[in-house]
Amino acid sequence: MLNVYLSGEIHTDWREQIVTGAQGLDITFSAPVTDHAASDDCGVAILGAEDQKYWHDHKGAMVNAIRTRKGIADADVVVVRFGDQYKQWNAAFDAGYAAALGKSLIILHGPDHAHALKEVDAAALAVAEQPGQVVDILRYVLTGALPG
Repeated sequence: MLNVYLSGEIHTDWREQIVTGAQGLDITFSAPVTDHAASDDCGVAILGAEDQKYWHDHKGAMVNAIRTRKGIADADVVVVRFGDQYKQWNAAFDAGYAAALGKSLIILHGPDHAHALKEVDAAALAVAEQPGQVVDILRYVLTGALPG
């Protein structure tokens, strides 16, 4: 069994593409909470309201960090997606954290981000541009089978 943590951008269906493409493989997937509002508000929903937005966000970030650290620590492979629409500072942190723990790291982003993410890419064992390439890597890791 391979444990794969899917981190990063939450505004597209890249996670679903990987999970669907990996059906039949012995993989367990985990991920951060991808409901943006729930992720932002988890801290105050659990620990109490805050008057200042900074502390509201801080509580949410800290509660989410517990989930993220656990997911990355338990993973055999960490896939971090950098999307086109937003700056994903949390994705950069997740990639660095996974690399520091010695996790097998796959970075997923389009060609337009190659220069901006060159240091992040250097920490990865693979850099993919499409979710299907991630599936092909996972299949190869588990079975030794090449695509096609």
